[in-house]
Amino acid sequence: MEEILALKDLLRSGDIQGSLALVELLEEMSKQDIIDTIRSYAIVLLLHLIKQQAEQRTTRSWDVSIRNSLREIQRKNKRRKSGGYYLTREELWETLEDAFLNAIDEASLEVAEGLYEPEELEKRVRRSQILHHALDLILPPETLDSPTSPETR
Repeated sequence: MEEILALKDLLRSGDIQGSLALVELLEEMSKQDIIDTIRSYAIVLLLHLIKQQAEQRTTRSWDVSIRNSLREIQRKNKRRKSGGYYLTREELWETLEDAFLNAIDEASLEVAEGLYEPEELEKRVRRSQILHHALDLILPPETLDSPTSPETR
């Protein structure tokens, strides 16, 4: 809120450069908030994808958590009025990579009833495969690099 009041003062005083700098700061803060929220949901998504891979099974509960996490990530990333998305494919990938270690930590408490330390569990799963699968699930079909979309099949 302080930033908005400062912007108002800068605009009233005619300080366009200062106003633009503050708008850029506000934009950056807003995007960081979106990234932080997406990262939180990505941890939950990755946690369940790790468990699925490590245990070679799934449960309805895991499937529901995956779907809910995907919906929230997609909802948070979608620009409402202007269309498009806040985070690019590359930024989503970076966010997933950043969330992976937290997901491994949490998964280590649940996989095989907590038998593995995080480092051991990380060696037992295919990180790259899990991250790619998560990104494919998150991205809307029209952004995937496939030559045919579901609508043209």
